[in-house]
Amino acid sequence: MRMATVHSRRRGLLQSGQGRIVARVVVLVVIVVPLAVASLTAVVAKYFDGDPFNPEPLVFTAFGWQVASIPDAPRVDMLVLSALGLTIVALGAVALEGLASLRILYPKRNELPWALPWSPEGEPPTVVVLLPAHNEAATLPETLAALGRQTYQPDRVIVVADNCTDATVEIAHENGADVITTVGNTGRKAGALNQALAEILPTLRRWDFVLIADADTALSPQFLAAGIEVMVADPGIDAVGGLFYGEGGAGLLGQFQRNEYERYQLQIRQRRGRVFVLTGTASIFRAETLADVAQARGTLLPGTPGDVYQTGVLTEDNELTLALKTLGCRMTSPRDCSVATEIMPSWRALWTQRKRWQRGALENLGSYGFTTATLRYWGQQFGLGYGVIALTSAYLLLIISALAVDQWQWFPFWVIITVIYGFERTITVAKGGWRAMAVAAPLLLEIAYAFYLQAVFVSVLKDIVVQRTARWGHVERSGAADAA
Repeated sequence: MRMATVHSRRRGLLQSGQGRIVARVVVLVVIVVPLAVASLTAVVAKYFDGDPFNPEPLVFTAFGWQVASIPDAPRVDMLVLSALGLTIVALGAVALEGLASLRILYPKRNELPWALPWSPEGEPPTVVVLLPAHNEAATLPETLAALGRQTYQPDRVIVVADNCTDATVEIAHENGADVITTVGNTGRKAGALNQALAEILPTLRRWDFVLIADADTALSPQFLAAGIEVMVADPGIDAVGGLFYGEGGAGLLGQFQRNEYERYQLQIRQRRGRVFVLTGTASIFRAETLADVAQARGTLLPGTPGDVYQTGVLTEDNELTLALKTLGCRMTSPRDCSVATEIMPSWRALWTQRKRWQRGALENLGSYGFTTATLRYWGQQFGLGYGVIALTSAYLLLIISALAVDQWQWFPFWVIITVIYGFERTITVAKGGWRAMAVAAPLLLEIAYAFYLQAVFVSVLKDIVVQRTARWGHVERSGAADAA
């Protein structure tokens, strides 16, 4: 027994050391690639560098300010090269999507044996709802009430009470839900769900459904009906993710977050429902799909054999998405599957949340490596890194230029481009109402918010390099958000 314990500790230390090396390699890659692209961009810009004051600018006075209007547009060859660059980026994104789709045509899950029995012909599927809850007595009643308002009623609602010290269990029973209480769980939400699924999955059949939702979430009334309708109509779809929007409140900070979520929903609609990340807020899975993930852990997928969720990761929903894509599963987000998600009420809470999301994404990519399933996600990280360099450099140059001249310089060409960009930012949040558009239209507000998010990204890279322990963070809530 002692020798086994020693070997176990050695394996743990080895895995920990490998994890640190992988994390640093991820940071190196995310930094080096954007720097290389930025350097190439700088070389190209230098090639096109000319005298912006040729011909002589038109100088006039407006409201006491001396303004120089410079009518020249960028050179045609520069515009052509820029258009070519945008085209290459777009084609690259399409190519990455195509590579990922190959896994759906030749899914790795076909290597796995069937884990669950067939459903009797003509018998409707069983729908089970799992609500992992850690001290959610304040929000659980509204979550259960929202489930009661579903137009398609689940067969069973189970609250997974994880190390609760409040009245979560009592409230669950009072509202007609079953309760599974975790035993010795140290794996947070992922560990709690693993214990519940180990008990529930063997009782289900291949085409039964499992809805996993947070205990502080209120689903739209048609969520289950819309999701199950899509999955019954197309047996090839393995999971349905919710389209989340931000709850109200939190002033300007809350509106920044709601605008983000509005644009995310628009992106999903433009992608015709193709999921980027299955939200942990609320998603529906086929029982067989979850059983396949449990079988594949330790061989086709990282993690402990038998576990659906990988414990120890910071973003279990992101990791499970990568697992499903690696196995060749299909996922979608129907328009009617909407769900309210919490809004961080303070800049400190938002900082902690986004650092956890960003670091979790990087660490998950490190564990999966470069594959056709992950290439698009790597591209997103490269884009974030390049965005930090490009946005910081652009506004730094603007500030330096403004301080170096004694008169306001007006470039009509770039003013037109800015107006077009402002219109795009405004119209993409139009469904959020006039408050959303009022925050988006001035541009400067959202640009400041973009700098904040980029600071989060840089902070995460630094934390990984110096091996700083990540924080999960928790926001105390007094009630669940209202569903749309």
